[in-house]
Amino acid sequence: MAGTSEAMATERLEVIGPQFCAPYAVDLSIVKQVMTLKDGSFQVLDVNENVVFSIKGKVFSLRERRVLVDGAGNPLITFQQKLLTAHNRWQAFRGESTDPKQLLFSVKKSGLLQFLKTKLDVFLATNTKEEVSDFKIEGSWMEKSCVIYASNSTEVAKMHKKRTAESLLLGKDNFGVTVSANVDFAFIVALIVILDEINEDE
Repeated sequence: MAGTSEAMATERLEVIGPQFCAPYAVDLSIVKQVMTLKDGSFQVLDVNENVVFSIKGKVFSLRERRVLVDGAGNPLITFQQKLLTAHNRWQAFRGESTDPKQLLFSVKKSGLLQFLKTKLDVFLATNTKEEVSDFKIEGSWMEKSCVIYASNSTEVAKMHKKRTAESLLLGKDNFGVTVSANVDFAFIVALIVILDEINEDE
């Protein structure tokens, strides 16, 4: 039995790429400019305050579209809201594509009526039947706290509010995310951006 639990521990949860799966837990800070319309209002920093990811917005397209880029500005994922869906569904594609063949995953609300708590279901592109979600996001955006679970109820990431003098003075939302070892942290950041978009819509 020891062998199987060891295999489980080293199994990588990779969605965007193996380079985003670290063999240790990863702590990231997400800084969101609250009062801005410009590109790059969302920045993700590592523990040394280097920019690991940022979000570029395409505000003037028919449907809202966002691109997650790495620290060097290379596009990793494009997200867009699927029009005319009751459950506020977002889709994520590889690179700058929106071709259905490049779909990585989609996110939708678990139910229509959600007040204090947000619950989202995440389906990987390979899960075409969508009978059971691959991941779940549960939490309160108002409190900037949420937990992301894998389908077997294992916690894979946790978000928490960070109160700093800078966040109060400069109109920035500052929160931290801890991503479990061997879990694709670019994927987790993408889920948090979509969670933010769904809450902004409301």
